[in-house]
Amino acid sequence: MKKKKIVKNDFEESTVVLVKPDGVKRGLIGEVITRFEKLGLKIAGMKMVWVDEQFVGKHYRDDTKWYKSVGDKLLDFYKEVGYDIGESLGSKDPIEIGKMVRKWLFVYITDGPVVAILIKGPHAIELVRKIVGTTYPLNSPPGTIRGDLWYDSPTLANLGQRSVRNIVHASGSKEEAEFEKKLWFREDEIYDY
Repeated sequence: MKKKKIVKNDFEESTVVLVKPDGVKRGLIGEVITRFEKLGLKIAGMKMVWVDEQFVGKHYRDDTKWYKSVGDKLLDFYKEVGYDIGESLGSKDPIEIGKMVRKWLFVYITDGPVVAILIKGPHAIELVRKIVGTTYPLNSPPGTIRGDLWYDSPTLANLGQRSVRNIVHASGSKEEAEFEKKLWFREDEIYDY
């Protein structure tokens, strides 16, 4: 059996980054883009859009697996900081919590324009996730977009019955990146150079 030769294109990926309304309003678009370009990743597409709830419903799909994942993440955060999520949100069911977060995300993402960016490069998905930081800015390490540029946490967000403001979204997997690329960009909006 002949072994396949490894070439650079085997590692080339596309991923979607969204500068959310809070990042746009705070004038952080350039700062976000700079972080990726300094690393050598390429901007293959970019546009500013104001999305409606119908579009956001396609991005944050009505999906039990997603609800559970988001709910579990929030439950872990509350456990870590020693707060009672049931007292704060009225439920300890990860799926119910995930549904609540989805509603808050709809309000958050439709609150202003979003800058959608398609980024290409070797290992782009993993590298972008590292540069962006963890979901919660409070827990993101210094040197990351979320860790350097914001302080929000689930505790503050839940007190305000809103989603965590974390400046950017980044695709979490190859499957998610491919889905988001098709959702956010038409083929004629993607450039190769």
